[in-house]
Amino acid sequence: MPVDSAFHSAFFAPRSIAIIGASDDATKTAGRPLSYLRRAGFEGNLYPINPRRTSVLGEKAWASLDDLPEVVDHAFILTGADTAVDAVAECAAKGVKVATVLANGFSEGGSAGHERTERMLAAAKQSGLRIIGPSSLGMVNIHRKTVMTANAAFAEEGLPKGNIFVASHSGSMIGALLSRGKSLGIGFAGLVSVGNEIDLSLGELCEAVLEDPEVGGYLLFLESLRNADHLRRFAELAHRHNKPIVALKLGRSQQAAELALSHTGALAGEDAVADAFLRDCGIARVDTLEGLLGALPLLSRTKTQAHGYAPKVGVVTTTGGGAAMVVDQLGVRGIAVEEPAPATFDTFKSSGVEVERGRIVDLTLAGVKPEVMKAALSTMVDSKQFDLMIAVVGSSARNHPDLAVKPIFDVAGKDVPLAVFLVPDAPEALRLLSEKGIPVFRSPEACADVVAAAFRRRRPDAGAASKVNRSETGRNLDEREAYGVLQSLGVQRAPIHVLPQGKVTGELPFGYPVVAKVLSSHVLHKTDVGGVVLGIADRAGLEKAALDIGKNVSAHVPEARGSDILVQAMVKGIGEALVGYRIDQEAGPIIMVAAGGVMTEIYQDRAVRLAPVTIETAREMIDEVKAFQALKGFRGKPRGDIEALAAAIVALSSLAVRPDLAIQEAEVNPFLVLPEGQGVVAVDALMQASEN
Repeated sequence: MPVDSAFHSAFFAPRSIAIIGASDDATKTAGRPLSYLRRAGFEGNLYPINPRRTSVLGEKAWASLDDLPEVVDHAFILTGADTAVDAVAECAAKGVKVATVLANGFSEGGSAGHERTERMLAAAKQSGLRIIGPSSLGMVNIHRKTVMTANAAFAEEGLPKGNIFVASHSGSMIGALLSRGKSLGIGFAGLVSVGNEIDLSLGELCEAVLEDPEVGGYLLFLESLRNADHLRRFAELAHRHNKPIVALKLGRSQQAAELALSHTGALAGEDAVADAFLRDCGIARVDTLEGLLGALPLLSRTKTQAHGYAPKVGVVTTTGGGAAMVVDQLGVRGIAVEEPAPATFDTFKSSGVEVERGRIVDLTLAGVKPEVMKAALSTMVDSKQFDLMIAVVGSSARNHPDLAVKPIFDVAGKDVPLAVFLVPDAPEALRLLSEKGIPVFRSPEACADVVAAAFRRRRPDAGAASKVNRSETGRNLDEREAYGVLQSLGVQRAPIHVLPQGKVTGELPFGYPVVAKVLSSHVLHKTDVGGVVLGIADRAGLEKAALDIGKNVSAHVPEARGSDILVQAMVKGIGEALVGYRIDQEAGPIIMVAAGGVMTEIYQDRAVRLAPVTIETAREMIDEVKAFQALKGFRGKPRGDIEALAAAIVALSSLAVRPDLAIQEAEVNPFLVLPEGQGVVAVDALMQASEN
């Protein structure tokens, strides 16, 4: 639920903190928070609570919350799991607003852990107490000197101040990001370890600091997309506040793909769904740790795109080899470096910049002169040709850092975003650029990673579907029922006729050849059980096919014995497409399009988005599937009805906003794509309806 200003104060700017279970040993996990808070100069009231001691680290220890002279804003609970449940109940009874719980043994602790979780939530609910964690290493507000964490990385002096807020599923990562950021000259406003999110989610905690003037952008370390609806709401609000978000999410392995009932589950596996979710929320997803740390300065200078946009990137360099590395890494990520227009080369010449024509503006021989680099960069920026400029700086960045960065300073304030890749190890140049807020990278991989992530994200859709839950069980529809759903969506299907229990009586309402298929909700993958016969030329062939299908199905799926047979007119197309819809347990409704046919899963050639989608997004999805290039008149072949396919994608995606249909998974495989202007036709469909 939305958080308010009172919660923000108790969470991120508490005036009083109780440390429950505080240890007298500053080297122990339970002793660190009090030590760090005192060292940082926390200006509020601190109350170490330990009923077995009269003092903790030289300060008075309190036996319980009942003994305190005030009701604290925030309690940090450092005890074991069972004691933590009692401590939360005590906090709730006293009216504490926020409790952060360090202990493990809850959601990840089997049946005993789930029982503890339920007791803890029940106790908190009585008073409106909000819980961070369990398994949270705490929260840090560097500007307010609130270093309320057990993470050992915060023991060092001089925590770097900045405007970045970090939210992490991993507690250890807040310390790793702090120390790595410090070495890169990056500062932070705050950091929070969100833990298991049994109550407060990562999205809610980020939203809580959205109005904070010290927070300018967000850095997320994600292990999952749990509570995705909260994350999506936060992302939409952050976009309105012009506060960019960058995320590094684990789980790119295909091992976690959920097969579900259709190909869609295998193709739109966990990582593909996460990628679509983050992109459609306007969150830039990076692959590298350095990219995560260095992304926000560039994200704040680049615009999110509505749909299908190919960015124009220009490169100016003082080292050809260094630039080639960046260009290569950009190419791997699908971004091409563009050659300056002929008029731009004319301007180079008139400005005294001697450079050969090519995609890379290489100043290797003359670029160490600041005035030459400045003239080249200014000419590129002023040409209005580019969406982004990358300056690649060679050895001068290390040997003459002041001279190397000066032309970049002079140009960085112009309209076109500018990123810098330092080829040598150049800590002083890195510091100078970071202090000015100029995006700077130490590796070509990180530079390309962030540039690609910046242009992949999309403008969040404020009209997106509200949260849609997937039930744990569902009712499979037979093919005729599935076609009924398609009809309600305005999707065309091939003509069908049903033979009750496989008995052929009378004439078909359409001509031969036909296909015969078992019609049963018990048989989803009909080919696997001999439930399909293609190319039936006449009535005799149909009678035999119905008999064969009945025998095959009875042998493989006894509960489908005596099923009806669905007869379908055979339709010829010039291509096949698979369109799938499903409600993902974490991300919510998704829509996918892929090339149809038996090789679909092998090639993984597909596009995934959150549902519902617009016609523009559907066209973009089609463009992403390489196999569909053959439907665009490739080498003189007939063009397919791409626009009709886009309309079908939109129609299937609208299941996300049709609760009356209660469909939680649907797949048409294939849609036959007819010649341009003739539409697309569904010739097979799988669907599962919610039982809730």
